[in-house]
Amino acid sequence: MNKPAVVSFLITLLLAAAVCIQAGEPVKETVGNDLKTDQQYYIQPVNTNFPGGGLVPAPPTLGSLCPLGIVQTAIAFIPGVPVSFSFPNSTMKTTISTDDYVNIEFKSKFWLCDKLSKFWKVDESSPATEEPSILVGGTKQEQNSWFKIEKAGERAGANTYKLTSFAGLIGTKPGALRIPRLVLTNDKAKTLLVIFKKFDEATITTSTSRVEKLGLRMFPFY
Repeated sequence: MNKPAVVSFLITLLLAAAVCIQAGEPVKETVGNDLKTDQQYYIQPVNTNFPGGGLVPAPPTLGSLCPLGIVQTAIAFIPGVPVSFSFPNSTMKTTISTDDYVNIEFKSKFWLCDKLSKFWKVDESSPATEEPSILVGGTKQEQNSWFKIEKAGERAGANTYKLTSFAGLIGTKPGALRIPRLVLTNDKAKTLLVIFKKFDEATITTSTSRVEKLGLRMFPFY
């Protein structure tokens, strides 16, 4: 083998090794199964220091309705509103990895902002001086609706993850009634850490029953 061929072969090996090193790993839900595009999941915060439950769509301020923002529900035993994950472009792949960009979509049966989609997005209309809110009403092919799920560590035996977008890190800040709401942030101290729990119809039925017994059926979501 001549010298140019050897050099070319070594470069190919180095590039292949770099691809292997940078390749993502499958995102795991709470019991260790891979996150799949054909399933639904609750996204539940683990580090907001707020005694609430999972993530739900809700008005971003007390004086507005649409577009809806995304907050942590104030009731601890409510798991949230389930979401599904999909890829922005057509693919046969169903397992979500830490290097994938995905769309996140609420699967709520109740939807007051019927002119807007249920896809998450970064609010690009926010003033430059503010931390943009994460809203619903996104579009699959628009980059402000693309999110990554990156591994952050472990807690109580389950993998924890952080969410990022093309524009940066997803964190939380106190909203109405001090309830954590999702924003785009440069402050790592505000990073939102989450776990993914597979949606179970029995779980949501039990939670709904408990809420109705307490007279706490909230507007417009649990």
